[in-house]
Amino acid sequence: MDFGLSGKHALVTGASSGLGLAIATALLAEGASVTLGGRSREKLEAAIAAMPADLATRADVAVADFSDPDAAETLVAGAKHRTGSIDILVANTGGPPPGLPSGVDPAVMERQYGAMVDPVIRMTLLVLPGMRERTWGRILTVTSSGVVQPIPHLPMSNALRASVTAYMKTLAGEVAKNGVTVNILAPGRISTARTAQLDQTAATKAGKTVEDIATASAASIPAGRYGTPEEFGAVAAFLASTQASYVTGSILRVDGGAIRSI
Repeated sequence: MDFGLSGKHALVTGASSGLGLAIATALLAEGASVTLGGRSREKLEAAIAAMPADLATRADVAVADFSDPDAAETLVAGAKHRTGSIDILVANTGGPPPGLPSGVDPAVMERQYGAMVDPVIRMTLLVLPGMRERTWGRILTVTSSGVVQPIPHLPMSNALRASVTAYMKTLAGEVAKNGVTVNILAPGRISTARTAQLDQTAATKAGKTVEDIATASAASIPAGRYGTPEEFGAVAAFLASTQASYVTGSILRVDGGAIRSI
């Protein structure tokens, strides 16, 4: 199936590894040009260098750290430098530290808001006028299954990602008539460095091995395993496609059935 992305340009943040890189690679495979955004130019360029040549030629980088208040503007300007427009925005940010809800540090929460919520909204507002003018656009935000079913040890992630989700759902209702879709991707347990870090934290706290934690976690998932970044990237590519033009305001779970609610 041709997703109709040839000639489209995407900005994907957090794209040096993990879910962001998987999404960028999937979009490149569908014919789009992609600007990979992230904190480290070295890691971004290494990610592109590892790609097949036919994909790498359509990939570029934009460097900024979301802890910088001007990161959104820097990334969007860097992406537009290549083609002059952004047709697809994939906002993918890092996650805050785990902990108990009663132990949340308000100062840390405020800093995480500045890195996880504010830049996502700012990037969206920067790319939206061009999408509306061209009557075609895709805004995808990577959050977490915690926005549907809160994860007990990730209270800040649950709260901040839910904030982004509510904003995007509201925006979707405004811009659907302009040919712009706005959707949320909610990953469950996907095999990434972030998941490995959380498993390690849980193992240390429980006095168990990482393998014990991962085995127990996989057993709780109906699919019986963690997902792969490639599987996640494929879902993102579909939501960016022309075929998905009637899908907007949705939270698409990519979790192997882990969330049991309807």
